[in-house]
Amino acid sequence: MEYTQLGRSGLSVSRLCVGTMNFGPETPEADSHQIMDRAHEHGLNFFDTADVYGWQKGEGVTEQIIGRWFAQGGGRRERTVLATKLYGDMGDWPNEKRLSALHIRRAADASLKRLQTDYIDLYQMHHVDRNAPWDEVWEAFSVLRQQGKVIYFGSSNFAGWHLAQAQEAARNRNFLGLVSEQSIYNLLNRYVELEVLPSARHYGIGVIPWSPLNGGLLGGVLRKQREGGGSRGNSGRSAEALERSRSAIEAYEKLAADLGEDPAHLGLAWLLHQEGVTAPIIGPRTRDQLDGSLRAVEIKLDREVLDRLDELFPAPGPNGSKPAPEAYAW
Repeated sequence: MEYTQLGRSGLSVSRLCVGTMNFGPETPEADSHQIMDRAHEHGLNFFDTADVYGWQKGEGVTEQIIGRWFAQGGGRRERTVLATKLYGDMGDWPNEKRLSALHIRRAADASLKRLQTDYIDLYQMHHVDRNAPWDEVWEAFSVLRQQGKVIYFGSSNFAGWHLAQAQEAARNRNFLGLVSEQSIYNLLNRYVELEVLPSARHYGIGVIPWSPLNGGLLGGVLRKQREGGGSRGNSGRSAEALERSRSAIEAYEKLAADLGEDPAHLGLAWLLHQEGVTAPIIGPRTRDQLDGSLRAVEIKLDREVLDRLDELFPAPGPNGSKPAPEAYAW
């Protein structure tokens, strides 16, 4: 496994991040524990979760699954860079969500209890809270750091100017600020290239792409349909998105076949070639899916292949090959 620094921090993380959103709803606990053990066998040390995962309000189902895995000992906690998130509804009362200092304090303590650990390596805001002043947020986070409950802080689903706001407010407090931003980013969804990626690179914030295969549309969806296999691209918004991009996805799958690679591995490899990307989040439901994802780290794409992918999935804006604001202005 290859490792890199998380943003400008000194923290070393694997080039793939194990997403745990399926643990509980899709993957039984015993299988989830086996996947995490297998990840360690491969050298994957970066695991991402959230207090709302498990989708039973206030229960933190997925965090509890990870906590019981940590409790088995054997160096599981020590070998893991643990990232979790707060923001979403954890109850029905007003202060059981968002980023007030009160909720930050309560959410952190609740996550620590569920995860059966005394510290969180990376504590992430799952969304920006436009009603919470940055002075309040950073004050609450600084207390957690002073208490030894959290080491690093990150964001998720922020716009570029939110990253700037957060970092300048942290700078005024002589605080390290954000070391990571978790954004949706894949060949079919490249909007972060306009503002988020440049801002993140400027501030030394590592980008952690979620949905790297755009809900499976970049994972060989057409091939799976031909073979009669189940696919998330068969219904709802995925089906609509597939029809909009069918010709590009057909060409993409052909390109992958010509290269002798699985489309899913090609999509992950493309992200790993983008400046500023730390580790795409993979969400394995089985050990086989985890094992297969590792191929992406080994794939080296030459300029010709990268240019072809840009042709199939252009960067956003009429002048998308240029940085913002030239991407959308003269």
